[in-house]
Amino acid sequence: MLQQTQVAKVIPYFINFSNKFPDINSLAKGTLHDVLKLWEGLGYYARARNLYQAAALINKNHQGKIPQNYSILIKLPGIGDYIASAVLSQAFKLPYPVVDGNVKRILSRFFLINSPVNLSNSKKIFAKKAEKLLDQNHPGDYNQAMMELGAIICKPQNPLCEKCPITEFCDAFLNNKQNQFPIKAKKKPVPQYHIAVGVIFKEGKVLMIQRRNSGLLGGLWEFPGGKIKKGESATNACIREMKEKVNAEVTQLEFLTEIKHIYSHFKIRMEIFKCNYSSGEIIPKEHQGFRWIRIKKISDFPVHSANLKILPLL
Repeated sequence: MLQQTQVAKVIPYFINFSNKFPDINSLAKGTLHDVLKLWEGLGYYARARNLYQAAALINKNHQGKIPQNYSILIKLPGIGDYIASAVLSQAFKLPYPVVDGNVKRILSRFFLINSPVNLSNSKKIFAKKAEKLLDQNHPGDYNQAMMELGAIICKPQNPLCEKCPITEFCDAFLNNKQNQFPIKAKKKPVPQYHIAVGVIFKEGKVLMIQRRNSGLLGGLWEFPGGKIKKGESATNACIREMKEKVNAEVTQLEFLTEIKHIYSHFKIRMEIFKCNYSSGEIIPKEHQGFRWIRIKKISDFPVHSANLKILPLL
């Protein structure tokens, strides 16, 4: 849960999730629907799907116990070097250094590393430096201390060097270059997509479609919609998208609101329309299923954050 997400936001999710699934066995025997519902609003939903799949594999192949072997652990869904190292060092006291964004920032300043922290080809450089500093006898404590130091002291902007316990060894501090590091490569501009979304009403219910389990927002429910073409009005785009996405003819379009949402690699601007179902057998062409749902029952389904913003308006 802490990948790409701050602790303060994670805490209530972690508590609710742990209450529902207190161990690997209960998670493995749960349903993906329940897992995604508990994850609703936290984002990066592939984490939830991977966690669920990993629990099932651990239950099946490892008698419900997390493997203490790096090469086995890293093969589980959703587990890369960061999580494998964190688990092995903190749970099993094995000497694996954790290298997250906070740790990279500390290492970059400590050693004046000129390699950009946000490029994949710099990974080995930071890993070697982290391994060099690792406390072999207390790897879990060391890793947590490094992550905490980066989170609350060695901040991205204006680090609190006066409170830092390692300034006497830090090359950036000793050379007054704290704000020149870490080095970052410039990112490409984030694309933005203009989207029309239809909330289709039929006999007191609305149409929702379920995304396929793999890929972005896999397994979550949403209102149908799609990109507005260049020169096309949002209203016409909504009518066209309802036909193309779910084979529905709609009438009486009423503009509801505009919603902006940011994902990790792109932004969207959605124009939302209320409309009435007119005809057509519902066929979700890019999704795995659909349901006509009463408004008060939508909360029973896992819905992704962009669509959650629509619900209060209904």
